[in-house]
Amino acid sequence: MAIVHKGASIVPTKTEMVTEWMPHQRWYHGKGHVPQLRRVGGFRFEDPEGEVGCETLLLADEAVAPAVVYQVPLTYRSAPLEGAEHALLGTMEHSVLGTRWVYDGPHDPVYVSQLMATILGGGASDEAQASVGSNALATGSSTGHADGSVSSSTVLSGEQSNTSVICRMTAPDGGPAEPVIVKVFRTLQDGDNPDVVVQSALTEEGSDRVPMAIGHLSGAWDAPTGGTTMHGHLAFAQEFIPGVEDAWRVALVAAASGTDFTDRARDLGVVTAQIHTALAHALGTHEVTPEAREAVVASMRQRYAAAVALVPDLASRSAAVERVVAYVHGVHWPSLQRIHGDYHLGQVLDVPERGWVALDFEGEPLRPLAERVLPDLTARDVAGMLRSFDYAAGSVALAESPVDATVWAAACRAAFLDGYASVAGAPDADAQALTRALELDKALYEVVYEARNRPSWLPIPLGAVERLTTEEGTP
Repeated sequence: MAIVHKGASIVPTKTEMVTEWMPHQRWYHGKGHVPQLRRVGGFRFEDPEGEVGCETLLLADEAVAPAVVYQVPLTYRSAPLEGAEHALLGTMEHSVLGTRWVYDGPHDPVYVSQLMATILGGGASDEAQASVGSNALATGSSTGHADGSVSSSTVLSGEQSNTSVICRMTAPDGGPAEPVIVKVFRTLQDGDNPDVVVQSALTEEGSDRVPMAIGHLSGAWDAPTGGTTMHGHLAFAQEFIPGVEDAWRVALVAAASGTDFTDRARDLGVVTAQIHTALAHALGTHEVTPEAREAVVASMRQRYAAAVALVPDLASRSAAVERVVAYVHGVHWPSLQRIHGDYHLGQVLDVPERGWVALDFEGEPLRPLAERVLPDLTARDVAGMLRSFDYAAGSVALAESPVDATVWAAACRAAFLDGYASVAGAPDADAQALTRALELDKALYEVVYEARNRPSWLPIPLGAVERLTTEEGTP
């Protein structure tokens, strides 16, 4: 049991220190706001050496409405941590312990070791050390086959919404073990994280088409609105596959050089259908309700309206878009099931001697969790990958030495669909119309994104909107 110094004063307070630091983090959603933080939960890990304090704060930011809950793991040290200057929040004066150096937990090896020990051991943090007024208790759950302890760790740079740590592991016998990557979820929402649920289900199914799920950390915290308790995933550990490229980079090289990519695209179609089949078996399917159908169709119309608001020239496509949407409203829809939800070439790794491996099953990160966990049409994933091939071709067309990869992209799309059909069965006219409609919906989403963020890329989705509303087979 760690010693808790009740009544000790701390200057600045933990919340004050985090308030100043948080706006500079890439995962902070309240850009332009000064955080208004209130503690809604928390827990501690105990350093076996008794030297480093490891505390996770669960903080509601009430500067935005509705309030957003963030997970902020901190470590407290009596001396600076060498090489971790970039992760230093600052120093605080503790009335009993003196000067304490405060670090962002994922960058501190003591926090990472205790996080992994909790996950692998299926243990729990000490509830007695949880924050006053909170019933938060973090519990680990191991689902895979990793074992041992963390020998060293490195935080991945460039992530927008979470913090991922690569852990090099030592086996119980002292030898090296397979590396693990643990993702610390920074933004918390009530409910199960789809990345954890879906990848764990696929691991249980024996699929090697995703990184093996190893375990997760769950917790509870007070709802920002008060009166209820929220529960959700805090961290997720899975197999780390080093030294590989994602399918986006592999495809870009092929597109730029004109190299035939149809065999690889066909294989990716096969893998995608295998993942969908395994998910249907593991997590079940659901018949389409009239409400679900209406919601999807309404979303398509809203997406088009948003695109026209930013690119008024798209108004000329109104009749054609409405024909596509109205047509799929009346066709037969297959059962709904869990899917990837944000499927594109960047979400797939090219693993030697194993093939394509898909990852990041969280769904569209900007959608509410309650929407991302709903069963959906498998055609949405298919449409997302078809758009990704188009983007690979479009990006090389915008390069310093432009390459016309239009034919390349069309061949990849056809090969991907062939591979998918070899597992899922040949699609009938209704299924083809549904995939086309969702591909158009995705292109309209891309129009909105590019108009707001990268106007020079607008020709890519605008070209797709034209193609999908004019080519043969369009209603």
